[in-house]
Amino acid sequence: MSDEDFPVSSSVLTTPRSLVSRAITSIVYALGRTIVLPSYFGDIKILGLEHFPRQGPVVIAPIHRSRWDGLMIGYVFGRPVTQRDPNFMVTANEMQGLQGWLIRQCGGFPINPDQPSVASLRLGVDLLKAEQVLVIFPEGDVKRDRYAQFLKPGFARLALRAQQQLKSGSNIQVLPVALDYGCPIPHWRCGLTITIGRPLNVSEYKGPVKPASLLLINDLKKALNNLMDCPRPSTTLPTVSQFSPLKVIFGRQAAHHRR
Repeated sequence: MSDEDFPVSSSVLTTPRSLVSRAITSIVYALGRTIVLPSYFGDIKILGLEHFPRQGPVVIAPIHRSRWDGLMIGYVFGRPVTQRDPNFMVTANEMQGLQGWLIRQCGGFPINPDQPSVASLRLGVDLLKAEQVLVIFPEGDVKRDRYAQFLKPGFARLALRAQQQLKSGSNIQVLPVALDYGCPIPHWRCGLTITIGRPLNVSEYKGPVKPASLLLINDLKKALNNLMDCPRPSTTLPTVSQFSPLKVIFGRQAAHHRR
């Protein structure tokens, strides 16, 4: 797919608000916080939430190591914690049946990571133009390697195209997020450390889209892998079972992205 396949155009349908059903997600997140996650996992530690932008367009770009990742991202960045509604680009094969319906209610929409449709890319651009939060797993699907090896170029092109269409003074922030389960395949009672890095400012990647997207991809991969190398904290932070539905206390981390 070329850079011109989702052009800069006023004819592109804008999406003025999130795709999320707040009624459904409030139930899903409450069940996740109070029953599902504390029943399955051990300690869950969240570091670096201070890096999350409280306003403006955001691309949350997590490393992808488990089918649990989507729920974890919603748990960390959902409205009860950030007062914002994350929307999700989800691989098309996960959008079937009841699961697909539930994912849609939680802000998910399908995309083929190998051959993304123009409609899916345009929807992603429109959400960012509307200054929403968009979750894109840049590896495309679950990988078992500890470190990110290859990131799909589509997410970077999408972010750059959306940046070109934003009003002056508004910048898209790409937020690297590492999820470390401590093992290749998460198992019952395993722990999890979620480390959030400093955001990358898309407006700094100037010039033609193709070389700019390669720079953005390389910087994001470096940031993700640096976060995976961060030592786990020696002190135990509050676990999921200790989190109030209305207030969550997170730890801070000193991991910084290096350009």
